[in-house]
Amino acid sequence: MGRINQKLKEKILESLSSVLPITAIVLALSLTVIPVPIGTLLLFLAGAVLLILGMGLFSLGAEMAMMPMGEALGARLTRTRRIGLVVVVFFAMGVIVTIAEPDLAVLARQVPAIPDSVLIFTVAAGVGFFLVLAMLRTLFKVKLGHLLIFFYALVFGVALFAPKSFLAVAFDSGGVTTGPITVPFIMALGIGMASTRGDSTSQEDSFGMVALSSVGPILMVLILGICYNPSSAEYVAVTAPEVHTSVELGRSFAQGAPHHAKEVLSAIFPMGVVLALLQLCTRAFGKRQLIKVLVGLGYTLLGLIMFLTGVNIGFMPAGHFLGSALALSPAPWSLILLGMVIGWYIVAVHVLNRQVEEITSGAVSQQAMQRSLSLGVAVSIGLSMARILWGIPLFWFVLPGYALALGLSFVVPPIFTGIAFDSGGVASGPMTATFLLPFAMGACEALGGDILSDAFGIVALVAMTPLVTIQLLGLWSQMRAKTGAIFPAPKPELDDIIEYEPVEV
Repeated sequence: MGRINQKLKEKILESLSSVLPITAIVLALSLTVIPVPIGTLLLFLAGAVLLILGMGLFSLGAEMAMMPMGEALGARLTRTRRIGLVVVVFFAMGVIVTIAEPDLAVLARQVPAIPDSVLIFTVAAGVGFFLVLAMLRTLFKVKLGHLLIFFYALVFGVALFAPKSFLAVAFDSGGVTTGPITVPFIMALGIGMASTRGDSTSQEDSFGMVALSSVGPILMVLILGICYNPSSAEYVAVTAPEVHTSVELGRSFAQGAPHHAKEVLSAIFPMGVVLALLQLCTRAFGKRQLIKVLVGLGYTLLGLIMFLTGVNIGFMPAGHFLGSALALSPAPWSLILLGMVIGWYIVAVHVLNRQVEEITSGAVSQQAMQRSLSLGVAVSIGLSMARILWGIPLFWFVLPGYALALGLSFVVPPIFTGIAFDSGGVASGPMTATFLLPFAMGACEALGGDILSDAFGIVALVAMTPLVTIQLLGLWSQMRAKTGAIFPAPKPELDDIIEYEPVEV
């Protein structure tokens, strides 16, 4: 119990490092240049507390439950050598974990063109299909770079026929699916599968499953845009409840919590069914391990309820208000500066940084990884604000950006391609969908822009720029080491995998 309490403390401190910069910036702005209504500010501060606690709880729950389940499934299914069974299970798991992803629920609620359930199930199907492809790539040792080039070429080809209003939403969908529930589970599947192989490239192939799984939602939402007519949809602005007393503050959150609890229960229930079937069929966990996994699911459930309640009632209205106020201020260009400052500080992926330092035997430090990710996210949010101010099409950024990222995959160590494309999804964490997207929507609405075309796309750019910066870091490390060899790392044994620490958002 003491170890769990220590882990929870660590997770809460890590979530604090993501939420605190935005909270400090909002407070500074509200006390200086942008007076925020006291009710909106109180809701924001209370929402920030719920976000910190909720992110800490479901991050711990993902480590205790999602990681062991993913590792056990990946290893045992691969050993069966029954490809048909593996395909069906991987597709089902991709769908299930995506439906449970909180970032996707937050995004879907903000898209005016499509009903929430339609978008969520479309994205989930995309993750399921491409998780199967990622599994087959690992089994048959197909180069990740070749698959990424083929499927991104297909994405941009389909994008030529999709409505322009769907382009930004499609690319954003690819970013939000790689969140705090999906990433640990998919990474664990990859590690479990790689552990059954005895060759020298097994560690390298454990990366890249998240990268491929991010492509599926983009492609599926583009296809949905071709088939779906959103012309009747209208955007409804985010508004904060009227709050004048502490009682009204508490009532606002208390009234929203049951609705979000129902959503979370329906999303987590399939995970419980999977755990029951896995245990009945394989006896994957001993009694103590099973109790730990069940406690982890409980943490995940409670954390998601707190997270979604804090986001929808506290964070999103404040983000929308600030974006609108800055856009109408005498200095609308400050959107770019503020966005870059927020982008630099919100990246908190400590576990990923530690993993890369270990895998590269210290050739790439945690500090170098953090700076590369922070730089990429800061640039991407600055570009997103520039798009809103001047109506620049998203294609002008994503097409050359992905072309550069895919081109770099031919000259950097292959393991860095997997790390970079996995990092892109990790960098577009909860703060992007919960605060920055409403911030962008508020600014876009105030300037009279098109919400779907101009405001959406911020998650896409946040997920894209680390692909370039991390691979450039890998290229720099390769040149520094004066060798093109892949950095060596010991192959993990199955018994060690249970202690593997997940990538965090």
